[in-house]
Amino acid sequence: MTDFLSLFISQLVNTPYLEITAVFFGLVSVWYAKKEEIWVYPTGIISLIIYIGLTFQYKLYGDMGIQIYYLIMSIYGWYFWIRGKGAHTPVQISKNNKQENKILFLLFLGSFLLIRYGLGLTDSDIPGWDALTSALAIVGMWLMARKKIEHWIAWIAVDSISVPLYLYKGLPLTSFQFLIFTILAGWGYLTWNIKLKSKES
Repeated sequence: MTDFLSLFISQLVNTPYLEITAVFFGLVSVWYAKKEEIWVYPTGIISLIIYIGLTFQYKLYGDMGIQIYYLIMSIYGWYFWIRGKGAHTPVQISKNNKQENKILFLLFLGSFLLIRYGLGLTDSDIPGWDALTSALAIVGMWLMARKKIEHWIAWIAVDSISVPLYLYKGLPLTSFQFLIFTILAGWGYLTWNIKLKSKES
């Protein structure tokens, strides 16, 4: 534990301002997501643009691809949350059905295998780890854009795995950010679940 804290503090001293900015807007974005507010998207987009550069710099190529995917899905989600399914009314929180869960499992599995294979062709030193978080994030971002409550479960998995990953890669503030994300994702799930139950009753 002492070694972990020493490593975290020593790396934190050298944290670049860009990472600090990305972390700030990332945390603000998740806070807005928990509150089910549309500002989740513009604040998140700022963080994403910065992280696209950072993940390339630190050779997290799978994660860089995911950041680009996040950016595309954020634009889509921003539109979908406002416009709904063509009815010009904001979309409501909902749950997946069994068929949707089967499709998402196949999306996760296919994404993982494809990303893992692609990363095996690069100089990534953690291709399996990187592919796992990337595949989970693909599912999570799609669920979030569609305003499905299960997106919080996907984020809890992604965020908890990302804590040691980013510390290992020398991005301590980002590692800490994902620890906070894990807590917020759990809180967000509980908050959305209460809202969903109140709408169903």
